[in-house]
Amino acid sequence: MSAEESPGPESSRDSEAGAGWACGKPGTFNDLLPERVTDFSWRRPKVLWHSRNDVLARWFGDPSNAIRRRCVAALGERGTPAAFTVHRADPEFSFVLLGDTGEGDRSQYAVVPPLLHAAGDTDFMILASDVIYPTGDAAQYPDKFFRPYKDYQAPIYAVPGNHDWYDGLRGFLHVFCDLDADCTPPPWRGPLSFLPRLLWRSPGDVDRDALAEARRRYRGAPGQRSVQPGPYWAIDTPSLRVIAIDTGITGVVDRDQGRWLREVSAGPKPKLLVTGKPLYVDDDHRPGRIEGGGTVDEIVRDPAHHYVAAIGGDVHNYQRYPVTTEDGRTIEYIVSGAGGAFMHATHTIPRTRAVAEDDFRCYPLRGDSLSRYSRLYGRWLRLRRLFELTPEEATAAVEHRLGITAGRGYGKPEPSRRARFVAALLGVPRDGRRRSRYLRFPVRKVPQRFRSELADWDDPPFFKSFLRLDVTESRLRIRCHAATGCGDHETAPPVEDEVTIELR
Repeated sequence: MSAEESPGPESSRDSEAGAGWACGKPGTFNDLLPERVTDFSWRRPKVLWHSRNDVLARWFGDPSNAIRRRCVAALGERGTPAAFTVHRADPEFSFVLLGDTGEGDRSQYAVVPPLLHAAGDTDFMILASDVIYPTGDAAQYPDKFFRPYKDYQAPIYAVPGNHDWYDGLRGFLHVFCDLDADCTPPPWRGPLSFLPRLLWRSPGDVDRDALAEARRRYRGAPGQRSVQPGPYWAIDTPSLRVIAIDTGITGVVDRDQGRWLREVSAGPKPKLLVTGKPLYVDDDHRPGRIEGGGTVDEIVRDPAHHYVAAIGGDVHNYQRYPVTTEDGRTIEYIVSGAGGAFMHATHTIPRTRAVAEDDFRCYPLRGDSLSRYSRLYGRWLRLRRLFELTPEEATAAVEHRLGITAGRGYGKPEPSRRARFVAALLGVPRDGRRRSRYLRFPVRKVPQRFRSELADWDDPPFFKSFLRLDVTESRLRIRCHAATGCGDHETAPPVEDEVTIELR
């Protein structure tokens, strides 16, 4: 593990400059981009059509569990390590974790320079959900995985996300597990079964030679190569066990994986869970159903299992909930899905009830999120004078509607009627005590696809982030670093949040 890092520049909690609203110099990530950058946008019907397996799985049944059981059986036949576990002998180590990376555009590459500066010396990397957008195809791995992380010199492990499953996990299994598997779904049953059979997007082709060439060209050094045991796995060390689970498309864990999770969670050693779906997000508890009964969070909260944190991807921002359990322990529930994809709004997160608002952390701050979205909608609708809010105006509107003190204060100015109207229109919820005089319909319930996926952008501030985790025999330190896209923040990316957990 490296020595203690020197303090970085101001964060978004300190100033607008720390949030990246004014870049002193452009980011060097532009030099890393390939000659032809994929013009990726969720506003394109073609992209949404390619992702149709998500809708089909939710309407007619998710085949992920059946496909996974078939693949895990194939891995077992070839001699996968016992209990799907990788063992490390050093009790002190560090790793970097980021989720939902693989759009292959500027927002993904903007994370690379600050990551290499703040966590380039770590022992391994974990990608938590959605390695490749939109459908996990093997053909996309050269530009969206191998090339962006070519200068990270340690192994990379991954947890598949729902988008990685849209090709039956075929590309993911080939790249990370060195497995060519049968990823066709089992036949659907029922009177409407002809619809998923007709519409289901089949797995893409795997060009083994092209993937081998990409690996050799970009990540061919001996220290970069690793083969993980399966789509779910564990890294066991003397001080901490890192356990990663695969939640498929709809977030349900199959019964075989659930049995494995209970077994690998046993014992007094401290544990950290990595999951494709977070257990707490947007002040909502999502415990994670296990096929056949029980939930993932029941396992995490069991005092006999000694979990200290649970980190999930899927939602593209940073959130942290320090939840106190019935027996008095604190478990850090973290969302870390801002590794490269479009940003999910934080201004739609209500005043927290899962934990005290003062203990909750998010990045970007709610005011910065509202300001960014107001500018986007003002530009698209050609109504800038109505919609656009400065960070100060947006923060004041958020404080007014939620009844909170914002992370970056401005002396609590009174928001204008226009700011209150825009905040309500763009989904800032009421705190439960104040009735809106402007809008009475539930804007916050508008699906994420129409609030966030359509609001993608490719210029700073990006509000991306990644985690650096440092482990000793007695402590785990988790730092959330910002990736704004500004050149000012690349060599010393701001620390947006930090928590230290005692392991003994």
